[in-house]
Amino acid sequence: MPAAARSARRRALAAVAALPLLIGALGACGYGSEKNSAAGATQGKNTEGKKLSAGTVRIGYFPNITHATPLVGVQEGLIQKELGGTELRSTTFNAGPSEIEALNAGSIDIGWIGPSPAINGYVKSKGKSLRIISGSASGGVKLVVDPKKISSLDDVKGKRIATPQKGNTQDVAFLNWIAARGWKVDPQSGKGDVSVVRTDNKVTPDAFKSGSVDGAWVPEPTASKLVSEGGKVLLDESELWPDKKFVITNVIVSQKFLDAHPDVVEAVLRGSVKTNAWIKAEPDKAEASANAALKELSGKELPAEILDPAWKSIEVLDDPLAASLRTEAANAVTAGLLEEPDLSGIYDLTLLNKVLKAEGRPAVDAAKLGKQ
Repeated sequence: MPAAARSARRRALAAVAALPLLIGALGACGYGSEKNSAAGATQGKNTEGKKLSAGTVRIGYFPNITHATPLVGVQEGLIQKELGGTELRSTTFNAGPSEIEALNAGSIDIGWIGPSPAINGYVKSKGKSLRIISGSASGGVKLVVDPKKISSLDDVKGKRIATPQKGNTQDVAFLNWIAARGWKVDPQSGKGDVSVVRTDNKVTPDAFKSGSVDGAWVPEPTASKLVSEGGKVLLDESELWPDKKFVITNVIVSQKFLDAHPDVVEAVLRGSVKTNAWIKAEPDKAEASANAALKELSGKELPAEILDPAWKSIEVLDDPLAASLRTEAANAVTAGLLEEPDLSGIYDLTLLNKVLKAEGRPAVDAAKLGKQ
C-alpha cells in the first residue's frame, strides 16, 4: 500500500523562553531527508469500517529511519487499518521545533519526535500542550571519527567534533561524556578541551570529508554516511546506557486531542504497537519498506552501505524509556544548557498500557513522571 505525499514545513525560528537551548532533538534529519512532498495528504482514501470519534487524525514525523515506526506503519497501512473509517493524514518535518509548532497550532494531532523538543514543548506550555504517550525507538547515535586523526577516546581531546545543534539531544550527550572524562568545554560557545562544532546533519558529511571537523556525535543515518566516507565508529552511545537503551524517538499527542478523542489516540497506538511487532518479526521487509517510504518522501533511497548498518543500530520499541528521558534532562541541566524543568505529568501511558494489556504484554513505566 503506497504512502501518500506529505508536506515540508520550514524550521521554526522562535526560541523558547523556559528552555532556550534544549531544542530540536534530531533537529536536522540529515542524509536522505532533504526533500518532502505535498502537504497533509490523506492516507485513508479507501478505508473501511466505522469512523471513530474524529473523522480525521493528523500525524507528523520525520523522513528519517529513527522514525521507522511511522514510516513503515503508514507505508504498509498498519496504522490506517486500526483507524477503520477515520482518515489518516500525515505531514513530515525536518526539525523538532517546527513539529511542536504544528502541534500547538492544531495542524497535527499526534507526532513522532525526539526527547528534547518533547520536553521543550511540555515545559513551555507549563504542561498544557502535550503528553508523551509511547516510545518508538532507541539507539542509533554514534561518535564517528577520522581514523587518521583519532585512534582512541583520549585522542578526542583537542579535536573538532560536530554535533547537530546546541542543546539538542546529541549535543547534551556529548557534553556529558566530555565532562565525565574530566575535560572542560563552555556549553555556550563549544570551546574548550574539545571544540564542539554545532553543524546541521545535512552539512556534517561534507564538513567531515573536507577535514573541517575531525568527527561527529550524530544520529543515524548520518553516522553511517560518515563511515561510508572513511570514518570509524569510535563509540556507540548505547554503550553508555543501562541495558544499552535510551530514547531517541517517542510519540506525543496534543492534550486537547487526547481529551476529545481518546479512542482515536488508542487506535493510532494499536497501529504503532503492531507496526513495531511487524518490524521485529520481518526486519528485512521492514527495512525495505522504510527505504521505499524515504524514497517517496525525499526523492531518493538510502544506499545499502548506509541503510544496513544504520537500520541494525536502531531498536523500535513501545516502552518510552522514561528513565532515560529524565537522565537526558538532568544532563542538560548539569551541562548548563537548561534550567531545572518540572517534568511531572509529561507522560500519559494509560492508553498504551491498555493496548499492551490487550496484546498480553506487561505495562510500561513512566519513571514517576506520569499523569497525576
